Amino acid sequence: MAAFIDKVKIKVVSGAGGNGALAWRREKYVDKGGPAGGDGGCGGDVYFVATKDMSTLLDFTHKSVFKAQRGENGKNKNCHGKNGDDLYIKMPVGVVVRDLKTNKLIADLDYDNKIVLIAKGGRGGRGNARFATAQKRAPQFCEPGEPPIERELELELKLIADVGLVGMPNAGKSSLISVISAAKPKIADYPFTTLVPNLGVVKKPEGDGFVIADIPGLIEGASDGLGLGHEFLRHVQRCKILLHIVDISCTESINNYQKINTELEKFDYELSKRQQILVLNKSDIVDLDHADEIKEEFIKKFDIKNQVFIISTVTKHGIKELLDYLYVKLDEVEDVKIQLDIEEDLASLDNDDSEFEITKLNKNTYEILGGKLKRLASVTDIRNTQQIKRFTNILDSMGVYDALRECGVKNGDTIIAGGIELTYDEEYY
Repeated sequence: MAAFIDKVKIKVVSGAGGNGALAWRREKYVDKGGPAGGDGGCGGDVYFVATKDMSTLLDFTHKSVFKAQRGENGKNKNCHGKNGDDLYIKMPVGVVVRDLKTNKLIADLDYDNKIVLIAKGGRGGRGNARFATAQKRAPQFCEPGEPPIERELELELKLIADVGLVGMPNAGKSSLISVISAAKPKIADYPFTTLVPNLGVVKKPEGDGFVIADIPGLIEGASDGLGLGHEFLRHVQRCKILLHIVDISCTESINNYQKINTELEKFDYELSKRQQILVLNKSDIVDLDHADEIKEEFIKKFDIKNQVFIISTVTKHGIKELLDYLYVKLDEVEDVKIQLDIEEDLASLDNDDSEFEITKLNKNTYEILGGKLKRLASVTDIRNTQQIKRFTNILDSMGVYDALRECGVKNGDTIIAGGIELTYDEEYY
């Protein structure tokens, strides 16, 4: 059986914007020419798309870094660069996305074909043709493209099934799902045979069917992390109906029933209000008359209002009656809506990298590092005074010179910004 992966960490990177072009018209018979640098293309966006065709996050253990295409640089003759292609990443329905930097939930892919923007691509930089004015007819500079957005995310899968099977290990959950669906879970007579949730589809006599999930067996203390239950309790949160399977051949059947309900309530109080149907299994081992007595004892002790079923997954006793009841109940019960604290995801749009860091290399030399400075330097010709002036004006608007003065910079000191070497002059700055 393929591994069931329900929690992974991945990194997504949107496309960087292409740089604007610094170009001039050099055409024969065109008087005076002029700036003709085109804009860079926008980088590709990253989207998550929910699909019911996936049931696990296994694919993301083989590949965990996803990058959209960057935009092309601008060209001469006012030709703009091509936009980068958007990246659509398919996810199983039921995935909840958490930003690891802020630890906030940013998306819930709770229905098929839901599309969520995760990282916006960088805007393309403007070419020098964009900066031409009546006063400045020959701008000697262009603009770098915006940087990509990089995000580290945690994906957590909460299975979306109509019916969830809960109960102690060896209660017969795996046997039941194998009888009523085409699923073939591992079945054996020892605790924790089910190590991962199993999904099965139960076909109705007419029409479609419903999805049933076999949740790994719970034990007392599961909500506090004991056993396997703590890892998989999240998967019962979206189920419309819970089938509570109890082994009536066990002398502790009533206590076991009570323990499981206690763990469900401790994990999520809303689960204690969920529609629950009690299924007493292994009637092939217990005399049917005695099974009826146990049934009445359960109803009386726990004031059970729903119908209680006595079944045997070996002889198939009571299986048809249980399924007929489920067909009706599922139509009556509304879909479960989990109220998650989803934050407005501003980080999916914010690719501003104006932050910088100043390092004093020696007595008279300061180095300034930052993504924006590096990109500005990449489109700045240090031989062109107009471009250098624009570069220093942007440094000033970013607050670089104020920060340098706080660090004790003096006239004549050397400043290395994004690889470009400048000399500090207090009167000029």
